[in-house]
Amino acid sequence: MSRRCELTGKGPLKGNKVSHANNKTRTRFLPNLCEVSLMSDVMGLSYNLRISAIALKSVEHAGGLDAFLLKARTEKMSDKVAKLKRTIAKKVEAQKAA
Repeated sequence: MSRRCELTGKGPLKGNKVSHANNKTRTRFLPNLCEVSLMSDVMGLSYNLRISAIALKSVEHAGGLDAFLLKARTEKMSDKVAKLKRTIAKKVEAQKAA
């Protein structure tokens, strides 16, 4: 399983740990990933996603999974979430037309 957020694409960063004696040691800084179940209001289903804690905060701020996905760009999303975004967008358009 890769250490990458499914919504934002946030992944590990490389850097140095610097001690008090100014010794530099290479390290990886991993994102804070959480396995959560988010509910889609339009689809009426819940989806299990592995997202970063800051992405979860952004989803709540946007007003839910549907609102976040409709505003977000698709480039950095996982394939699973991009497909979900397309189906939600189609369903929203169908509801507007009806």
